[in-house]
Formats: sequence, C-alpha cells, structure tokens
Amino acid sequence: MTTETNPVLDSVKQAFAPVTEAFTKLQNMEVPEAAREFVKKQAETAKVRAADLHAGSEKVTAAIETAVAGSVSEAAKISRNIQQAFYQDAEAFFTGIDKLASAKSLNEAVQIQSDMVRARGELFVSRAKATSEYLGKLVSEGAKTAQDNLSKVYSKTA
Repeated sequence: MTTETNPVLDSVKQAFAPVTEAFTKLQNMEVPEAAREFVKKQAETAKVRAADLHAGSEKVTAAIETAVAGSVSEAAKISRNIQQAFYQDAEAFFTGIDKLASAKSLNEAVQIQSDMVRARGELFVSRAKATSEYLGKLVSEGAKTAQDNLSKVYSKTA
C-alpha cells in the first residue's frame, strides 16, 4: 500500500513544483527603489498635511475654549484629546506606510504589518482604559457638584 501512495505523492509534488517555486520567488522579490521612494514622498506629503490640519483644529478649539467657559471647557478638552488621537493615528499610519515602502520582500512587509496591527491594538486598549477612567471621574465630579448645589438649595429653604 505504501509503494502505491509514494508515486502518487511524488507526482503531486512534481505537479505543484512550479507553483511552489513561484511562491518562493515571490516572497523574496525585490520592490523597485523608485516605487519605494514614491510611496515615501506621498506619505511624507500626507503627513505634513495632517500636521497642518491638526494645527488648524487646535486653533479652532482654542478659540472655542476661550469664548465659552464652564462645561464647554470640558467639551473642548475632550475635543482636543480626540483631535490629538486622530493626529497620532494619522502619524502612525503614515509612518507605517513609510516602513512598508521600505520593505524589500513580502515576508518583511508581512512582519511590518503584523507589528503595526499589534501596536494599534495595544493603543486601542490603553485609550479605552483612559477613556473609562476619565468618564468615571467626570460622572463623579458631576454628581458631587449636583449634590453641592442641591444642599445649597435645601439649606436656603430650611
């Protein structure tokens, strides 16, 4: 029985040998320098534009923050944090594209991509934790303020 399966296995291996060889060559295929440079330049231009957009949004937030006080100040802080997160995400994205453009093989590109995905996941978890702590603090302070205001109202009527 084993003597019959070995020739079949050998013929299957021989039939798929060109595909296996082509896949091996594809993994080690060199990415042209001109293509890598083009992607790097485009990523750098987009990075500069993202920085300009971020600076503009900072100015708008600062104007809103100085024009209105109280709870709007807290909303502006939240807005600023969201803008900062978007800017950091854009910066990380363009840095990742720059790294991917530097990859000289498919294997290197896959490794860079998996590192980027892992880093994004870790950042998401830390942001979620910070957000829940911040919201808890906000609710706690809001409840304390409401309680103080209610006690002032009741002490005046009593």
